[in-house]
Amino acid sequence: MMTGKLSIAPLLAKRAWVGLAMAAVVVAAAAGFGGAAYAETPAVDPHADVLAAESYPTAAQCGTCHDQIYKEWASSNHAYASISPMFHKFEQKINDLSSGTIRAFCVRCHQQIGTQLDERRDLPLWERAQISREGISCVTCHRVREQYGKVNGERLVTPGNIHVPVTGAGDGETLAKVIENRGEYRVSAGPDERGAQIHLGVYKFPQISKSEFCVSCHQVAVNPGIKLEVVWDQYRASPAAAAGVTCQDCHMGKVPGRADGYATAPVAVINGQEIDPGRKHSNHAFYGPGYPIAHPGIFPHNPDGAEIPIEDWLAFDYRAGWGSPEFEEKVESGEVSEDIFPAAWGDVFDRETAWEIIQENIAALEEKRDLRRQVMENGSRLDGPFFKGQPKVGSSLGFAIKVTNTDDGHNLPSGSLGAQPEIWLNVAVVSPSGKPVWESGYVDGNGDMADLHSLEVASGDTKFDDQLFNLQTKFLFTNVKGTEREWYLPINVDIDQLPFIRAANVPTSILNHPPFIRMEGRSIPPLGNRMANYNIPADALSEKGTYKMAVRMRSRAEPIYFMRFVEATPEMEEAMNDWMLDFHAYTVEFDVN
Repeated sequence: MMTGKLSIAPLLAKRAWVGLAMAAVVVAAAAGFGGAAYAETPAVDPHADVLAAESYPTAAQCGTCHDQIYKEWASSNHAYASISPMFHKFEQKINDLSSGTIRAFCVRCHQQIGTQLDERRDLPLWERAQISREGISCVTCHRVREQYGKVNGERLVTPGNIHVPVTGAGDGETLAKVIENRGEYRVSAGPDERGAQIHLGVYKFPQISKSEFCVSCHQVAVNPGIKLEVVWDQYRASPAAAAGVTCQDCHMGKVPGRADGYATAPVAVINGQEIDPGRKHSNHAFYGPGYPIAHPGIFPHNPDGAEIPIEDWLAFDYRAGWGSPEFEEKVESGEVSEDIFPAAWGDVFDRETAWEIIQENIAALEEKRDLRRQVMENGSRLDGPFFKGQPKVGSSLGFAIKVTNTDDGHNLPSGSLGAQPEIWLNVAVVSPSGKPVWESGYVDGNGDMADLHSLEVASGDTKFDDQLFNLQTKFLFTNVKGTEREWYLPINVDIDQLPFIRAANVPTSILNHPPFIRMEGRSIPPLGNRMANYNIPADALSEKGTYKMAVRMRSRAEPIYFMRFVEATPEMEEAMNDWMLDFHAYTVEFDVN
């Protein structure tokens, strides 16, 4: 049902909604609403780009007036949802393993506009419409006009051109004044007028400011009934929910990960004029622990970068420094041969232009890295070590580190479960002579924790870490003979080697999980804590004197063993480890007598 009211001049409203009605009919027919929208089609609709341009404005179009919001969004996880190479590898793998029965389940959140345009599920990015490549774009939220709950991403984004009204928290009175004085602001209210193209109204939509608005894609149960996203379950039972703190308060507020109020900023800047400059500003960076591993020419979104084909970007070796002054001097001097360049990058001017775009994007990514660190540190705390007895030479020493989830809204970690995300504790001890004598939470040669899934532990090249403190949730499968084992994905190929993913015969409400699959949660609930208990063996404390203990939490979005399972590229693995985050790092000293 529709909520709120539209604040707009009657004539403009009538013109906009006539256009909307026509666009809705065209797009609904193209997308095959009523069930066919998610069918596997042999090819993308040849009219998809035209329909997208007319019916789903891009974020870059919105950025004409909302530049600050656009720049925040451009490097966000929402903006990354469609581009993520790891998502595409994972999504293809789960479809392959399930004999294709997952179908468009995943892309209807990650590429919702593409799904409504009836783009084929497995279509590569460079064959998709620009709006589809934007993932959760502006219209994905601000063109939703009905209240949805737990629908696993099945929402309708209302189609229509740039002039169609949007939904928002405000009543649109400020916008109505801009439209009334559109000659002064040089904005266009229709195709016959010159100026910046803008939407012509705002529907006040209360749910967009509530946690319930996020549920559609952040509480998801995959086909057999097991939950891949559990944030809503955790939030609704949390102290934050009881106190009326919303998801937006922490993830779009002034301080990353904390409900500490909102900044203020103009709602828009039109023709150099700030519109309503003291207004509450919801930050569209959508603070969170995720991060991108895509080529920095492709992501963050950059209007200049979008003019270069994705396939050309993938051939641009930014790690080698193509286009940088230092590299191009080597090319000019003959130290580097021009024969190394593919046709798209044979011109030095093109390489230099690409390098400038990448430097701009890398600067935005560094800002994102800092926001990610703030989110992780604002949502957790380490205390300790707490020793169990007096440290003595030749005696083992027990101690504990207290890990606290200071977030009152959801578990640490939260979000997608299964193989991701990873948060673990790394503790190392160095002797008075400077020799490392003991460690837990170390990684193997691939960068993985030394648990049972480590490829090097399996091959015997890395010692199993039997004291590892790891908050990563695992799927548990029932084996053919009734025992259980950990696995990466909720598809039990032990019970059925050719699985078809469908609803369980036994309701999950009875078992609390589908038959033969369940999850072993290790996360810490809101405001909860857990003790990481360790024991340093006696032979590690062989010297008298002052020892140093280094403590840190480590975080990564995906384990490397899982990336190899879904056939990720070495470049993707390298980027994933580049973004590994250390936080709450500190060192303490203790004396051994």
